[in-house]
Amino acid sequence: MSGLMFNLICDPSQGGKSSKSKGNGKHERFLGRRRFLEQKGFLKDKQNKKRNEKNSKRKRKKQRHTQINGGDPSKPGAIFPQFTTTVPDRMNEPSCSTQTLFQKPSSSVSSTACTSQGKQTHRVAPRTVGPLKYLAMDCEMVGTGLKGSISELARCSIVSYNGDVIYDKFIKPINLVTDFRTRWSGVRKQDLRNATPFSQAQKEIVKIMTGKVIVGHAIQNDFKALKYFHPACQTRDTSRIPLLNHKAGLPVHEVASLKRLTKALFNKDIQTGKGGHSSVEDAKATMELYKVVEEEWEQTLASQPVC
Repeated sequence: MSGLMFNLICDPSQGGKSSKSKGNGKHERFLGRRRFLEQKGFLKDKQNKKRNEKNSKRKRKKQRHTQINGGDPSKPGAIFPQFTTTVPDRMNEPSCSTQTLFQKPSSSVSSTACTSQGKQTHRVAPRTVGPLKYLAMDCEMVGTGLKGSISELARCSIVSYNGDVIYDKFIKPINLVTDFRTRWSGVRKQDLRNATPFSQAQKEIVKIMTGKVIVGHAIQNDFKALKYFHPACQTRDTSRIPLLNHKAGLPVHEVASLKRLTKALFNKDIQTGKGGHSSVEDAKATMELYKVVEEEWEQTLASQPVC
């Protein structure tokens, strides 16, 4: 009995299936179901639906990006209205060197755009514009939103080169006022009861400023509240003139307040008392500051080909 031996032969093709053959069977069943769905057209429709949803999402994203950057003014979402102004091309104007600053232009200024290397640019305002083309603007803002954290336009004043008031109105903000900021703005609740709606005031102000050189102190804040863009070559910001600071005896690169500059150069006090600021008074003071450095400033700007 001790000499008996058993010779067992294991054939994988017989008996139970291996794990690999089980895996292949599942894959074959999956392929069979897929072929069946393709023949019926269900799978193709599902793929097309996903592709269409993906393309639609990409299109919406592109449109949203265009609106945020103000690329399509005809659709809502653009940050600023498409109110832009330009100055006349110097090629069609008489030489600036032959005319003085106070010479009246012979004809009305036409609005034309100049193009350089495919990009729209604005030329420096020619010296022929004269005092009739210079205006000073000052705006007062109130607070809207949570704790009055959002600044909105509540009053706008525009004066001529000689200080005559051209425009002065209280403006009703788009949103509910939560902080009148009367100590600084001078605006009270009763001032806005019959105020001009913002959209109407915006059109009136833009019409006045179009084609003009606008003088202001930290004027970009006023343009922002007005939701308006004015060409840099037609803007004079008295808060950023080193020459003006030098004449006032202040550090050249310091952003001095309108009140401080007016006191230093004219020995005149503005923005006093608890009644708040007067935008008319501030606009007149800004124009007077501009006149102090007008000739030298304009000569510097005239040497620049484009702005």
